[in-house]
Amino acid sequence: MRLSFFETKRFGADSPVPAISSFPILQSSYCRAMTKCFSTAAIIAAALLAMVSCGNNKDVIGLSGNTQEATGEGEALFTKAKEADSSGKRSKAIKLYEKVADVYPFAPSAAEARYRQAELLEEEGEVLKSFDAYQLFLTRYQGSGNYSKALNRQIAMAQRAADGEVKSSFAGLKTSLSTKKVVEMLEKLRDNAPRSATAAKAQFTIGELHQGKKESKEAIEAYRKLVRDQPESSYAPEALFRVGVVLMEEADRGNRNQATLNLAGEAFSDYLLQYPSHSKNAEARRLSSNLKGRGFDKSLEIAEFYFKSGQTESAKVYYRDVMKRSKSGTSYEKAKARLKELGE
Repeated sequence: MRLSFFETKRFGADSPVPAISSFPILQSSYCRAMTKCFSTAAIIAAALLAMVSCGNNKDVIGLSGNTQEATGEGEALFTKAKEADSSGKRSKAIKLYEKVADVYPFAPSAAEARYRQAELLEEEGEVLKSFDAYQLFLTRYQGSGNYSKALNRQIAMAQRAADGEVKSSFAGLKTSLSTKKVVEMLEKLRDNAPRSATAAKAQFTIGELHQGKKESKEAIEAYRKLVRDQPESSYAPEALFRVGVVLMEEADRGNRNQATLNLAGEAFSDYLLQYPSHSKNAEARRLSSNLKGRGFDKSLEIAEFYFKSGQTESAKVYYRDVMKRSKSGTSYEKAKARLKELGE
């Protein structure tokens, strides 16, 4: 055993170190110090345990010192909630049901309490709160006999919200839920039943909502996600067709650069290749053909702008492009006539 500097000075380097038991005073001090260390460690451990147990996250189940006692308290509270429910005291019942599910998640009636809380909130017109309560139920009680009912209620609520039927109260006025809120509902619905027809419809509806709001980027991303995640879904062919349609709508709103038109053409080509028997095939071919004419018209429009503004060399570049790509037709003849007028 190596000696500290103090011990070496006192006993000498070669002197044996006496055991601590040889010094009663040191032994007593040592024991008190060790006892203090163990006590401190116990206090820290207890504090950490308390921190874990007292979190306010509803998805984290707290620790109980006496599970049987806690279960009894939960059942007693559930009985009070049912009494309030039966007496028509809905507000009180909702709060009590919520408390049962939050504080006593292991109680036998916890699942029923959460489900009934969601039902009452829906009946009271509290759509978002009800949807979230159903979400908590679906997340925690997947083995419940009410699971399918809760999921179907979410489906109906999300669809009504997407259709604009659901209203929320703000400053005493009735207004439609925001697109963001509805999309959040649909995303949760999608994630509750991934790879299902419900998930596919929810994702397609997200695309429709963004398309209706002229949010082209978000709509395209939503439609492409559906095609990527569930290519065999009955909604996937329409989703890919819609990508081309959205890009054409973007072009109609003024974003007529050739890149946008090319992307639309590529989307229709992908659609025809992946889903050759879908009902929109003929329309996709027609729109794709229309896109080529739009490209010529755009080049001719730019050429005419340069021609009229006196920038003849730039005009010639675009007139030549029209002739090169069209080979014949109205745009071709117009470009040919202009180039002749400009000395070519």
